[in-house]
Amino acid sequence: MQRTIGFLAIALILTSLSGCSYLFYPRAGDYATQAKGANGVETMTNLTSMMEATASKAKGGKGVDTAFDDLHNQFHALSDSFCGVTDAQSKTPAYALAVTHKKELGAIFKRLWKFKDDQPQRDQHLELLAAELKELRETLQTIK
Repeated sequence: MQRTIGFLAIALILTSLSGCSYLFYPRAGDYATQAKGANGVETMTNLTSMMEATASKAKGGKGVDTAFDDLHNQFHALSDSFCGVTDAQSKTPAYALAVTHKKELGAIFKRLWKFKDDQPQRDQHLELLAAELKELRETLQTIK
């Protein structure tokens, strides 16, 4: 019984500590490294550009193809990159707006995942994701 409780406790800890790590999406770390900029905001800007290009490649596909899987990992890298901003940047109104865009991207991606096998809904959600990424990138430009 104690062994089971210990195992469940470790599983809970690992699950809850996945915030700025890549325990569940190890390829996200590769994309974060590729997009690494001089600071956290520049890294996020690079990731938004990378994601826009990948979203256009994912159009017309079906299921979890290569482009969709890349986009999924890039999404997690972008979400985790919000941990890399400075305290001064995180206190700006533009950063608050960027966090709102991050939440909107999460909702869009959740719907995109639901429709990954259904055309034309997949492409419509990819277009919506690209538009939201553009808005996020414009917001990030004001934080610099």
